[in-house]
Amino acid sequence: MEPFYDIDITEIDGFDNLHCPDGILRDVMERAGRLFGAETYLLVNGSTGGILSAVSAVVQRGERILMARNSHKAAFHAMYINGCKIVYIYPQILEKYGICGSVSPEEVKQKLAEYPDIGAVFLTTPTYDGVVSDVKAIVDAAHRQKIPVIVDAAHGAHFELDERFPENAVRSGADIVIHSIHKTLPALTQTALLHVQGTLVDRNRLWRFLTIYQTSSPSYILMAGIEQCISILETQKTMLCNRFFSWNRTFEKRMERLGHLRLFSTEAKSYAGNKLFDFDTGKKIVFTEGTALSGRQLYELLLVKYGLQMEMAGQNYVTAIMTIMDRKEGFIRLGKALSEIDEELSENSVGPDTQSRNCEEHSVPAPAAVYDLHTAMEKKHETVLLEECEGRIAAEFIHIYPPGIPLIVPGEYFTDGMIRRLLSYREQGFTIEGMREHDQKVCVIGRE
Repeated sequence: MEPFYDIDITEIDGFDNLHCPDGILRDVMERAGRLFGAETYLLVNGSTGGILSAVSAVVQRGERILMARNSHKAAFHAMYINGCKIVYIYPQILEKYGICGSVSPEEVKQKLAEYPDIGAVFLTTPTYDGVVSDVKAIVDAAHRQKIPVIVDAAHGAHFELDERFPENAVRSGADIVIHSIHKTLPALTQTALLHVQGTLVDRNRLWRFLTIYQTSSPSYILMAGIEQCISILETQKTMLCNRFFSWNRTFEKRMERLGHLRLFSTEAKSYAGNKLFDFDTGKKIVFTEGTALSGRQLYELLLVKYGLQMEMAGQNYVTAIMTIMDRKEGFIRLGKALSEIDEELSENSVGPDTQSRNCEEHSVPAPAAVYDLHTAMEKKHETVLLEECEGRIAAEFIHIYPPGIPLIVPGEYFTDGMIRRLLSYREQGFTIEGMREHDQKVCVIGRE
């Protein structure tokens, strides 16, 4: 820890001020901007701080905003803070896998025509699963009406580094793009970047909210980490990307030989089209459907037997993230582990209780809403058992974390199907945020 104490300073002479940068921090911002192709701001409150600032900067209080329903909870919090009227756009579903596909530009055009008072568009691309939408086509549609587009690209900071990755949302013309550099680049947790371009975003207003949502005592450890990340990318990105794609190609060739487990990235290209515009090969989603294993069991097996930490587990899949900073050993170990597990599945007969599990955790529900988000969160609430809340109206977000995408948003009805889905998650040991652990109750709007 001692080296960290040496750089854990504050705004002393010669070390600049994040909220009024004119020295070394301004230099880091300019270097990052040259790397990503936009005006860039440093974020030490993660992408969450960037999302809150971006939404607050481009919408007026109570204004209507078009938002992808599979957005992170931070986006919903931004809508709540600003009292936004949300018009949802639902990503298409890849039925074979039960995960969200891309957002349709045509549907965006339809919504913009249906609601001419929409003040901004908010997208999440890539998704937690690595699915990419056609940002350029969506931006073109929005810009024809002078509407700014915000992209939560938290998991896509690496796209700008190599043309073999999907196109960066900045290059696609989005007005504001937020990157969590700590997710896929060599940076410390809680560090992110916000990029802005074009004429539709008031820079003074954006800066005001960045100073509001970011701490007045930003960590110089985190900012030094951002500078180091930028330095690594400036000098080593070509080498890092070349070795990633080399090791990744070998890994995916090996995964094509799996007989029971399925790796989505090796099949994604065959699904390419309207429902899947593009896909980040760094996301390794391994499906267990049709085998004797659940996603949770595969997750535990990889962790306990092979010492491999997955990003998350679902009912019938696990997700791993491979980045340009992973070592060759990591690709080899994961490939070997999955191959061994797959061989064991082929040797063991499938029990009669093994059924094809419905992979629906990343599919997006569309429950009816009684109240808008802000109204619902301000109403009096009470707690009831999950089993008893059918027909009641949610007063709190409920989601599995990760990925942090709300299954229920305040103001929406609890349906029987959603209750059964949540009960299934609970029985399998998933942590459900929004459900109180000690009594398994959820918050609903009180009866009038």
